[in-house]
Amino acid sequence: MTTHAVVLAAGKGTRMKSDLAKVLHLAAGRPLVSWMLDVLAPLPIDHTVVVVGHQADRVRAVLPESVDTALQEEQNGTGHAVMVALESFEPAADDTVLVIPGDMPLIESASLQRLFDVHRAEAAAASILTVVIDDPPPYGRVLRNEAGHVVEVVEARDATPEQLAVTELNTSVYLFDAGRLRAALTELTPDNDQGELYLTDVVGILTARGETVAAVAAAAADEGQGVNTVAELDSVGARLATRNRPI
Repeated sequence: MTTHAVVLAAGKGTRMKSDLAKVLHLAAGRPLVSWMLDVLAPLPIDHTVVVVGHQADRVRAVLPESVDTALQEEQNGTGHAVMVALESFEPAADDTVLVIPGDMPLIESASLQRLFDVHRAEAAAASILTVVIDDPPPYGRVLRNEAGHVVEVVEARDATPEQLAVTELNTSVYLFDAGRLRAALTELTPDNDQGELYLTDVVGILTARGETVAAVAAAAADEGQGVNTVAELDSVGARLATRNRPI
């Protein structure tokens, strides 16, 4: 069994007010995508692929030779990005696939290791890393049933007012059983506000089949902080500058 990591790094990042690919913006002097690869380094990962798109060659230029890339020529959502990644290396059915954004550098390796541990302990089809925030930003909501089991993740733009009141948020970090992931991806549809294939919809597809989806909360809420604006880049960079990570 092989463990793969898929880093989603194809987007332009239009709210950054720059044509530069989002993952190439510097935080504490380094590209965002480089910080993400540092986070993965201590984990039991055998193979890493970075999904590139906007300014693909420039993104490839900052990646180490040990990392593969997959080209998402048309950015049609996170579900589509993972499809492109899996087509590039075709994992075995019993492999494990970690999916992680390319723009969330405050996440800690220890939180990802806990995700691995729970995923294996529960023999889950999928496991998601969450954060709990009392005044939530517009991130996807993690919906649970009365027994406390995860049943669905709903993007904020598609959520009802009641769902928006949920304070457990999806960080867009997932662990999947590769075989069940590939089967669920074939059922994705663009029936949402963006008209895209959402990876979040895989959670509902799996739970509808009776599969187990586990959820693990990160130790700190800021681990789920993505970078979508210059202000967020500055804030994340300031916090990274105080951390003792390899450069």
